[in-house]
Amino acid sequence: MTMADHAAPMACPACAVVPSAERLASLAAPRPARLMLSLPTAHCAACMSVVEGGLQALPGVHSARVNLTLRRVSVDAAADVTADRLIAALARLGYEAHELDPGLLSATETDRQGQELLMRLGVAGFAMMNVMLLSVAVWSGAEEATRHLFHWISAMIALPTVAFAGQPFFRSAWASLRARRLGMDVPISLALILASGMSLFETVMGGHHAYFDAAVSLTFFLLAGRYLDHRTRAIARSAAGELAALEVPRATLLRDGAEVIVPISEVRSGDLVRVRPGGRMPVDGLVLEGSSEVDRSLLTGESLPGHAGPGSTVSAGEVNLTGPLTLRVLAAGRDSSLHRMADLVAVAEAARTRYTGLAERAARLYSPLVHLLSFSAFGYWMWATGGDLRFAINISAAVLIITCPCALGLAVPAVVTAASGRLFRKGLLIKHGTALERLAEVDTVVFDKTGTLTLGRPEPVGLGDHAPGVLAVAAGLAQASSHPLARALAGQGITPAAVTGLREVPGYGIEGQWRGQTVRLGRAEWVGAAALPVTATYLALGGHTHAFAFADRLRPGADTAVAALKAQGKRIILLSGDAEGPVAAMAARLGIAEWSSSCLPQDKAARVAALAATGQRVLMVGDGLNDTAALAGAHVSVSPASALDAARVASDIVLLGQDMAPLADALRTAVLARRRIKENFAISLIYNVVAVPLALIGLATPLAAALAMSLSSITVALNALRLR
Repeated sequence: MTMADHAAPMACPACAVVPSAERLASLAAPRPARLMLSLPTAHCAACMSVVEGGLQALPGVHSARVNLTLRRVSVDAAADVTADRLIAALARLGYEAHELDPGLLSATETDRQGQELLMRLGVAGFAMMNVMLLSVAVWSGAEEATRHLFHWISAMIALPTVAFAGQPFFRSAWASLRARRLGMDVPISLALILASGMSLFETVMGGHHAYFDAAVSLTFFLLAGRYLDHRTRAIARSAAGELAALEVPRATLLRDGAEVIVPISEVRSGDLVRVRPGGRMPVDGLVLEGSSEVDRSLLTGESLPGHAGPGSTVSAGEVNLTGPLTLRVLAAGRDSSLHRMADLVAVAEAARTRYTGLAERAARLYSPLVHLLSFSAFGYWMWATGGDLRFAINISAAVLIITCPCALGLAVPAVVTAASGRLFRKGLLIKHGTALERLAEVDTVVFDKTGTLTLGRPEPVGLGDHAPGVLAVAAGLAQASSHPLARALAGQGITPAAVTGLREVPGYGIEGQWRGQTVRLGRAEWVGAAALPVTATYLALGGHTHAFAFADRLRPGADTAVAALKAQGKRIILLSGDAEGPVAAMAARLGIAEWSSSCLPQDKAARVAALAATGQRVLMVGDGLNDTAALAGAHVSVSPASALDAARVASDIVLLGQDMAPLADALRTAVLARRRIKENFAISLIYNVVAVPLALIGLATPLAAALAMSLSSITVALNALRLR
């Protein structure tokens, strides 16, 4: 039988149909699900191992991959595996998780521009080393034939390198010229073209000097400055996109009494939606049926869950804790409160990008002046030498090269990189290139409370004031609840009493039977107790009530940071979504005179904007979704590493550890960095004042100009390293 026999079509029509049927069956089969979860608390390789191993052990999960940089886990699983199931599994492992909508995240999150610059920098560096080796032989007195050969070999290396590695400058220069303006990359591109063109001309004419080494070295140093600038200025990703991705991508819709899971884009105002305990609200809605407690900490920062019952409203992003709720949709998708918050952040981020660095302001004057000097030198020497085109172009190229803005371009990013390294060793990660400049200008510091000045974990206080029997009954009730206060009480190592008939009343608390009597643990009004002005839960036992107060533990170094900032003369303000009692107590404990409680996200953003309107430079320190608009709108912003992803993205600086004490040192380092930046500008100015006249009068060849330019760049870099 030949290969043609195998390839021939089958005679049986039914057999011919079989492959098509198999393809249709495979298309109709459930496709694997791709789920994306945010992991705000993952921070190390051990976290990666635990999360990936724990998820891959679940039935139906094919693979799990953690990205520590983005603090996300991507899961490939069977179609019946839900995000809620994965979140519950991660909670058992001790990791907080939130579902993200992959469709709302950028499809290409890799740093393509940075990769391109790094690749071109590597090509330029490799070519520079080879051309320099050939140049050494020429400088050492190579014979005429050898010199010409080495010039041609240098040309074959240098010309493709400049054409390829110089693309970022050529593209930018062309775009500037098309817009009828002179950007900084126009003289850079002219310098590269002139140095390469003159070198090729000298090689063709058999000249003694070619400047391919200058052209390639110039390209390398310019790319180094551009890459360093890019790395220090790039923000990992958009906070607005991260906020939008936190929206629940699906909702359980009630249609004719049946539950149907649909994409959130299909939900309309007036629809009925069911939200089960543990689920996040997919929409803004009015509660029609059910009673529960709702965790609003992501949106408001309030540590104590709120009650939700018929007639109350809930917002997208809040978490349903204890009972099922039926909602009538008030707003969904782009109209929801969560998406409106994302829009606030997007507006604030857009406003921030208009900030102009010192180097950029200097560049406005640089480009026209350089062109004027270069063309003036060309015209003068054409007249002075009686039309010696070669000599005039050499001087014109030397002027362009010697004034190339390597030192100017490195003045800011070199300092930022050195300062960032210093602060990183102290536990602070600088994400934005201009953050240090702005941090040095700060005169007002605004703090969030829960999760920022505190660790966001309630702990019972004064347990020793209660009788052991009372504590045992409270622990017996608390162990049956998932409420944050109940979990904190149950985790104190108290031997629980044998409470039977345990029943959770959504929105109110837990009740059961102990020694023939009904006992309750929960809200003050439910157990018949008088509410305290602090976070507390209450026990009804034997006709008496007992209050268990809770305090959020202060973040290490918070008191030190606040005291140091006050010593620096900074104005300190505390803005919190928590109740008045806990906020007042925290302010008194830290000595903060200005504070506000029950602040909504828009309240915080408005307060920051009002401070900015009066000319104050605000440093915002926060960790939650309720802080993102204020973080993005502040002059500069800081978030702890334990913050929600969206808050970290909106921030310029991330506090890597729990200790807040390095915050005050960051402000001192920023002031020192600003001083170094000004010194670098002075170095660049002095270099140009000395070097440019030498090039104008013909005392600097293009090669000498490239060496002088490199020396100024190295001097600027060494001055920046003094920060370390």
